[in-house]
Amino acid sequence: MHAILLKRAYDAAEPGDGARILVDRLWPRGLSKDEAAIDHWAKEAAPSNELRRWFSHDPARWEEFQSRYREELQSPQAQEEVATLRAMARKSRVTLLYAAKDEEMNNAVALRDYLRETKRRA
Repeated sequence: MHAILLKRAYDAAEPGDGARILVDRLWPRGLSKDEAAIDHWAKEAAPSNELRRWFSHDPARWEEFQSRYREELQSPQAQEEVATLRAMARKSRVTLLYAAKDEEMNNAVALRDYLRETKRRA
């Protein structure tokens, strides 16, 4: 598996990004499709609206968020999307894009870690 990078969706695209994959369920506010330079939108691998609202980027909920998110990633729709992400990462570098301001505790971080930890079982 090639490198899986993380970047805010609002940051400019760069040649080293590889495939740019939006991993949020909602399109980032104020960002045009041209500016975003998205290669793939992985909606089904994003946390549910309910989980996103519950987490609300509260650092005290980070551990529980990751646990609940991993449970959601077990659904057939999410697993299909995860397989697509793995296939893309096998071919080249990928950058998971997110809209959150917090760069350390967001769904892209949790998804990257999940992909890395489960790649051996895939």
